[in-house]
Amino acid sequence: MGTPKVLLEHVERRFGDVVALSALDLAIETGEFLTLLGPSGCGKTTTLRMIAGFIDPTAGRIMMDGRDITDLPPNRRQVGMVFQNYALFPHLTVAENIAFGMKQHGASEQERRARVGELLDLIKLPGTGKRYPAELSGGQRQRVAIARAVARPPQILLMDEPLGALDLKLREAMQQELRAIQKKLGITTLYVTHDQTEAMMMSDRIVVMNNGRVEQIGIGEDIYLRPATRFVAQFIGRINFLPAQPAGAGAHGPIKVAGNLIVPPKAGGPALNQRAVTLAIRPEHVRILPDGGATTGYNALRGRLTERIFIGSSTQVAVEVGEGVSLTLDARPDDSIPPVGASILVGWEPDRAVLLDPDAG
Repeated sequence: MGTPKVLLEHVERRFGDVVALSALDLAIETGEFLTLLGPSGCGKTTTLRMIAGFIDPTAGRIMMDGRDITDLPPNRRQVGMVFQNYALFPHLTVAENIAFGMKQHGASEQERRARVGELLDLIKLPGTGKRYPAELSGGQRQRVAIARAVARPPQILLMDEPLGALDLKLREAMQQELRAIQKKLGITTLYVTHDQTEAMMMSDRIVVMNNGRVEQIGIGEDIYLRPATRFVAQFIGRINFLPAQPAGAGAHGPIKVAGNLIVPPKAGGPALNQRAVTLAIRPEHVRILPDGGATTGYNALRGRLTERIFIGSSTQVAVEVGEGVSLTLDARPDDSIPPVGASILVGWEPDRAVLLDPDAG
């Protein structure tokens, strides 16, 4: 792998005594769609704005194609920006909005016209060049904002919650369109969102952030199935946390959950070393097991069914498996679910779970 398109080396940002970003090291590869994911105040927008040049880092440096741009003003960084509120010029037509940056940099009228036509076709809005932003829907305005940001091809496209103002159906449609546009153009993209589903759908890699620090970097599948910390596990999707204790000698031996002997997952997780850990398991990986049937290959726990909620494609079932210890599973339509209050046997394949350090994240 060659030189990253953008490289952040020990980048930090403080606002007085508040650390908004703490010693961030991050490489964004050429052509990559990288998403910064996390709750409000985690440092993701601060990171994006430092790459854009709107905020200066307190420490560290920012490289682009191997060149230090830390002190370069925003207008010399060749970045494209797309915001949640579109930021289109209301008094300019769609075509004039898209061509604005090209005109500022001396492109001829013929070049501008050709590029606008190309981009209007790409964003599926041909023939709208003479309309004004107020005459477009929210999704159409967002597509125009994207076209304007890439009309003069940037070194990197920065997008800060660009779909946050759209309704759910339009947002889902725009996720697919935006990703298709990015792939077609091959532009390196840094995307900021707090929506984990959006991040999973669109990204090559995801950077999960919390309190100004990176919790985990990886592809969506790794982050979902193999979370590195408790924060990542609970921020990405739904998950059960079960307190566990070592049940014998050895760093990776059997464990006890709610008084039951459990086989831990083979891969990853903290070494036990006679200390408590947290076992995490996704609801969709827990099964209702047949009473009196074979449970070979499963960790099985008996408990009392305390709640069942039908949600269409599945039924959420809550089971108390010990004093103060319960788990939730997603029962499938063909599962036989006993009534609330009944005894029930549930279980999971050992390697479907992960072990986490209860004191980390």
